[in-house]
Amino acid sequence: MIGGLSKINRYLLAGAGAIGLLLAGTPVAKAQNLQEIQAQIDSMQATIKALQQQVQDAQSQAAAAKSAAAEAGKSDLDLKVKWKGAPEFSSGDGKFKMKIRGRLQADYNNIDQDFRITGRPDVNAAEIRRARLGVEGVVFYTVEYKFEVDFANDAVSVKDAYLEYTGLAEDLGLRFGNFKTFNTLDDMTSSRFITFMERAALVEAWGFDRQIGAAAIYAKDHFTISGGVFGPPVANEETWLEDVKTAAARVTVAPINREVNGVHQVVHLGASWRTRDGSEHDRADPLDPFSDEFFRYRARGADLHLADRFISTPQIFDRDTFWGLEGAVIFGPWHVVGEYTQLEADVARQLFVGSDPTYEGWYIETGWFLTGETRSYSHGEFGRIKVKNPVIGGGKGTGWGAWQIAGRYDVLDLTDKAQTMTGIIDSDDEVAFACGACGEQTTWLIGINWWLNDYTRFQFNYNESDIKGGPLLLTSGAATGNSANSNDGANIKGFGMRAQVDW
Repeated sequence: MIGGLSKINRYLLAGAGAIGLLLAGTPVAKAQNLQEIQAQIDSMQATIKALQQQVQDAQSQAAAAKSAAAEAGKSDLDLKVKWKGAPEFSSGDGKFKMKIRGRLQADYNNIDQDFRITGRPDVNAAEIRRARLGVEGVVFYTVEYKFEVDFANDAVSVKDAYLEYTGLAEDLGLRFGNFKTFNTLDDMTSSRFITFMERAALVEAWGFDRQIGAAAIYAKDHFTISGGVFGPPVANEETWLEDVKTAAARVTVAPINREVNGVHQVVHLGASWRTRDGSEHDRADPLDPFSDEFFRYRARGADLHLADRFISTPQIFDRDTFWGLEGAVIFGPWHVVGEYTQLEADVARQLFVGSDPTYEGWYIETGWFLTGETRSYSHGEFGRIKVKNPVIGGGKGTGWGAWQIAGRYDVLDLTDKAQTMTGIIDSDDEVAFACGACGEQTTWLIGINWWLNDYTRFQFNYNESDIKGGPLLLTSGAATGNSANSNDGANIKGFGMRAQVDW
């Protein structure tokens, strides 16, 4: 196009030169009369105007082509990229978003399991506690999604796998897929942001987990309410209408959630509820206590993942109802959290003899950031720590990171009505399930957390559990009441370390 414009310019110069020669080289009086000269001048001017119009048209076409090329290039590269621990991609209009997410937690446990009483060997081992990879994002503004898979310890399991529609009403989400039931502050807070390496014993004991379901979630300012109905975990989705049936709900309110003179202040209150009916679809006919699925309640010693379980109920319950209360306070670098829960369990009358017990679990936790950080909080959950002076390499200087000290006292009581659970005698005169006291576990923990930056953390925990009672392992001598292993009086001591990165 530029070459074409140059050629047109040459034509204009040639025309002007011709006019000059004509005027200079022709005697006016002798060669032509004035009318002929004027006619020639008019003709030349018309030609020049036509050429000028062609130049203008060519310039307009060039500008339009340039603009079209720019728009085409913009359309092909309509992409925004941010970095928030991992790449986050979005379209220019915000219609689509996608972020790569994941976490890696490598643990070491050293546990004295009081072999003299429990008969369980000590533990000195390491594991990949969590190794997750997934994506989350938005489709057409109002459909959010999350999909994450855990690859820890050579076992692949689906974790969050759901979509959530947010276009029905402001602050309201309708969620469908595999996700956590809405119970307890400790379980709803991501493992990336909990204070200790493991959650309180009640979370494991009451069987909180992700299940396939549908739910509604309303979260506005300082108030949330959520509830849903669920089938079984994702591994058994083919029978979810006939298998485990669960309903759960949670409500939270934060009457104080503010920053005053640079001090983060939060008061959180909440309550949650869950009811479950056990599997009936897969039960044998006739009923068989050795192959049918029933609920039981138990937790690991010292609140460490590689410890054995020293208190446990028999697996004889076919339905239960949970409720819990929760509270938390954040004041700058200091926080305190407490939860109290009860679980009412119903014995499966078709097979087992026993009174329906009510079990208890509770804890209180506190922590302090020595370096001045604070726990973040939003919509009824704790979130990511913002490190003030992160540890930075690359010759850019370094900070101390964030240092936190913390303590927790944790109680799980499974002793209610335990003596009434006599189990059932099979054809070999052996007791299928039995429980003498089922057990009470009290655990105290101290921990140190070192956040190098917003996405990397090292944890150090020292924990001790005192055991009272415990499950009875009885055989044909059940009538005598002898116990093969009650764990009563055991003291479980454990030290744990974790290296964590998430994105």
